Amino acid sequence: MAANRRQIVRAFYAAFAAGDRSFFEERLSDDFLFSAPPDPKLDRDGYFERCWPGAGRGQGFEFVRLIESGDELVVTYESDVSGGGRGRNTEVITFDDEDKIARTEVYFGWNLE
Repeated sequence: MAANRRQIVRAFYAAFAAGDRSFFEERLSDDFLFSAPPDPKLDRDGYFERCWPGAGRGQGFEFVRLIESGDELVVTYESDVSGGGRGRNTEVITFDDEDKIARTEVYFGWNLE
């Protein structure tokens, strides 16, 4: 494995918090799929349309776990939520053979307060 996928994933969240779209343009595969309960199977364009408006807010992500299994990383993090308080999400990030992010599955809803 040429790239350190844990480092890529940490950079993924930092780039989202910074609103660094160029990172995502470079790191998302052409056939990228994003799924969350309200947005199943968004393609790359759908991801940028639906999810990107939330980027660039300086969110802090505190990683609880980063578990690598084959081509996937399971990421659990805690962060401040927009309505106040803190939340916990788990995401499964799948890489392709070129270490680009091919799929992100989001599981969220844990209110920590």
